[in-house]
Amino acid sequence: MEVCERLLCLAVVSSILCVGSVLGKYVRGIVNTKEDWVFLTRFCFLSDFGRLDFRFRYIKSRCCQNILLYFDDSSQWPAVYKRPDKDCYQKEAVLRPENNQVINLTTRYTWSGCVVEGEGDEEVLSCVGGRSFRSVRERWWYIALSKCGGEGLQLEYEMKLTNGQSFWTQHFSADEFGILETDITFLVIFSLVFILSCYFAYNLKGRQLLHTTYKMFMTAAGVEVLSLLFHCIYWGLYARDGVGNGSLKIMGKLLFSVSFLVFLLMLILLGKGFTVTRARISHSGSVKLSIYMTVYTITYIILFIYEAEFFDPGEVLYAYDSPAGYGLMGLQLLAYVWFCYAVLISLKHYPEKQPFYIPFFTAYTLWFFAVPVMALIANFGIPRWAREKIVNGIQLGIHLYAHIVFLAITRPSAANKNFPYHVRTSQIGILLSSPKAGVAGESFPHHAYGNSSFLGDSQPNFTELFSIQSGQLKTVEETVAGKGQEVQRNSEHKIITTTADLSSPNPAPLSHPLPPLLSTHSPLPPPRLPSHFTEYFSMQGGGGLSTKA
Repeated sequence: MEVCERLLCLAVVSSILCVGSVLGKYVRGIVNTKEDWVFLTRFCFLSDFGRLDFRFRYIKSRCCQNILLYFDDSSQWPAVYKRPDKDCYQKEAVLRPENNQVINLTTRYTWSGCVVEGEGDEEVLSCVGGRSFRSVRERWWYIALSKCGGEGLQLEYEMKLTNGQSFWTQHFSADEFGILETDITFLVIFSLVFILSCYFAYNLKGRQLLHTTYKMFMTAAGVEVLSLLFHCIYWGLYARDGVGNGSLKIMGKLLFSVSFLVFLLMLILLGKGFTVTRARISHSGSVKLSIYMTVYTITYIILFIYEAEFFDPGEVLYAYDSPAGYGLMGLQLLAYVWFCYAVLISLKHYPEKQPFYIPFFTAYTLWFFAVPVMALIANFGIPRWAREKIVNGIQLGIHLYAHIVFLAITRPSAANKNFPYHVRTSQIGILLSSPKAGVAGESFPHHAYGNSSFLGDSQPNFTELFSIQSGQLKTVEETVAGKGQEVQRNSEHKIITTTADLSSPNPAPLSHPLPPLLSTHSPLPPPRLPSHFTEYFSMQGGGGLSTKA
């Protein structure tokens, strides 16, 4: 839990650092530089419905400036961007004037919509107009500003880039189509998963089986729902005005990362047997986990900062196509190696837990490799104009797979053969508070599953609260079932509950006989004793047994 608190603190810090760095598709700004060629923005237009509406203003004395429209063909934008060997004239030369890719911001160029405003030295060129885009497929278009051979650029701009008039497409770049609908769909599904996990948690709590690892799963699912809620609000606002609220998007990403980290920590803890085969993690294991999760969290924060401050939109970089992204993939593979080792050790000492650990290990092996494989496919296999929407759907699908698998294998159903827990939460407290806890208190007694012994158990079984944990001594199980039945000794380490059959006519013989009871058929007692029926009670102690009658 200390690790989770650190994660949340670091997430808050990173959110403070990253707020306010997201741009929308309704862009405005001021250019004032000594460069003669600068990049302004990019947008992925549809093949038939792309539209650019603009308004540019600059002092007439700094005439004449040009708006350049490049598309993503290898002979266009990749041939000029970040090419120090090419000057301004060479960068303009790759454009095709017949395709109307140059907008000359002067009154001589009719289609620029420029007019002179003001008088004397305060004359300003105000250019208001637009462009429609046609292409054989969805294309990225890059908008740049140039004034070759001049004294730099100084211009105020305002642009609105749209795809059609529909609420679901108008302000969205073609690579973002479907993201809002996908997020809404997954929000509904994850909400149902979270509600179902709460229902299962209610049943587990009634049976005293609501362990810390299951609470971590619920936390991850709940945070995932919040993340999707923030994303849906952001994209909804963005669909309305083309700007949105960048803080909402950053918060959604942070919550998504926190959900992932909590779930990853839960998997490692379960692999190590926490709440399944042991009551606590060793001190050295806790230190290693704390260091690992801290490094993972710091790497995530670096990725956020890198994406917000250093990603170059002119190259359409993907989050994992960066040093921090590759670092995250490396840390995930390291976590998988640790996960494998932990599961193997748990199975070595508790082979009876195979019905849980084998499906658990198989399912989450796929999950561990899904994220790095997805990142590599996105970087090298998915076209840039379709990357964001495809990756968004795949990433959410991977998270949904992980949550549904865990919900299935831990469902508190009598027919579930993979149910991992067999020790009640109250019994864990007794184990840890035992004076002989030490190393022995860290491990649970060997038992396959508690689910078969908890059939129809909707309320706590208080008789199981009284348990005896052996340190170096053997445990004793007392069962008083019938006449002449002897006390049985069990060589295995088990949690023992002590009960008595109140319907049994003859109790089990004790090592020390009780004094004979008087009855109506006995001879008359001496005169000093009362004449009515008298019972004698004696208590037998020692041997670690207690008797309930």
